[in-house]
Amino acid sequence: MTDRIEFPQSRCHVGISTSDITPPVGMYHRMWGAAAYDQSTGVHRPLQQATLFLKPAIDGKSQQHGVIFVAIDHCLFGLREMDDLLSVLADRSGLTRNQIVVFFSHTHGAGLLGHDRTEFPGGAAIPEYLEHIAEEISASIKHARDNVRPASIIYGAGHCNLAANRDYFDQQSDGYVCGFNPGGPTDSTVLVARVTDDENGETIATLVNYACHPTTLAWENTLISPDYIGAMREVMEQNTGAPVFFIQGASGDIGPRDGYVGDTDVADRNGRQLGFAALSAIESLPVAGTSFAYQGPVVSGATLGTWAYESVDANRAAKIDTWRCRSKTIDLPYRSDRQSADELREEQARWQAEEQTARDAGDEQAAADARAMIERMTRRLTRIELLPAGDTYPFAIKAWRIGDAIWLALDGEFYNVLQRDLRLRFPGIPIIVGTVANGSSVWYLPDKSSYGKGLYQEDASILAKGSLELLIEAVAVEIQSLLESS
Repeated sequence: MTDRIEFPQSRCHVGISTSDITPPVGMYHRMWGAAAYDQSTGVHRPLQQATLFLKPAIDGKSQQHGVIFVAIDHCLFGLREMDDLLSVLADRSGLTRNQIVVFFSHTHGAGLLGHDRTEFPGGAAIPEYLEHIAEEISASIKHARDNVRPASIIYGAGHCNLAANRDYFDQQSDGYVCGFNPGGPTDSTVLVARVTDDENGETIATLVNYACHPTTLAWENTLISPDYIGAMREVMEQNTGAPVFFIQGASGDIGPRDGYVGDTDVADRNGRQLGFAALSAIESLPVAGTSFAYQGPVVSGATLGTWAYESVDANRAAKIDTWRCRSKTIDLPYRSDRQSADELREEQARWQAEEQTARDAGDEQAAADARAMIERMTRRLTRIELLPAGDTYPFAIKAWRIGDAIWLALDGEFYNVLQRDLRLRFPGIPIIVGTVANGSSVWYLPDKSSYGKGLYQEDASILAKGSLELLIEAVAVEIQSLLESS
């Protein structure tokens, strides 16, 4: 039996800042191929960005070794838009682009905004809005860095069954659809962290890392919305008095059980479910900088064993102060059957002609289906036009060891097995799996067994079968190196 329990934690310098980034009502908002509208008609809940500046505990003056994490209520940005944003943020902050990571919440209620949408109704406002976001985050970075302070982060985990597998086999059509699959695997883990000021013990932020596509609201919704993240944030902030930093996990095959609706009450219910699960895990955490140690017996009506919280010793404190980072690029093979840009433009033109033919014939359903296919082609073009040439994609892995925890930043949408596998390999280590980090250049990475089924995620992926497994192995090597480093 053990006589001491250690709680995973980190100690570093922290600054946090948040701001509202809600687009103007009436701006281009359409996200879903099945949607029959283009512009937003109102706001369900405001969109937010949160900036978290972290730097080593042993480096109290220099800010050049820190990292900026930004959590933003948007689905994702395309390659051009992401490149523009990172350039502005690096230029304004004086940090390198490698020190800046933007985690997209991946809400599908914020609209898919890019320069390729400016010709759509309400799209003319997109360039100005993207500039506004860059200004807001730049100001937030400055505020976070100006208000950095010694802080402790303590980690915990809870469980929430909001998320469910979404690769469902439709027997009637004899094919897979992207919807609730009650028999599929998922990960209910809610990884949380509480950040406290070392001087006064005040909670200055909480972190929630959970894997679930924010697709409660779908094609019938015309309101700007952070989806379930909004109500989750409300629950957390009302009870902790501190801002929430949300990081989307590996949710490529995971979505809410109750989803694809137009009812914002469902999104709020989903968010409260996650919020209370995260809050329960937060409430279970002890004061940072402590261990739980056995104190010995007390003779009473029974002989009682007593435990108490004690300050960590010097050796434990040194481990909590650890700061290491690793970046590695691995080559992942492109799909050999991926379409070229010219082929996609031809297919897009064909669907545009079919939409017009259907409209002329008064067949609204066929016109809606054609419009959805046009949207698919538009997204594929956005993905592939700026991809590096060659047979492989240079995928960047970014990982930090901050105290006892591993923080990961991975571009793309990954099947949930990624986080299940990594956490199984490294039990007891808090692994923050941050996906859709700086966008989704490679789009989806399904596991091997999911190829050949006709799944949407395979259809949307640009990478070959086995790429996810190659990535998992490479990430595991980086984590092991971080844990072994002194």
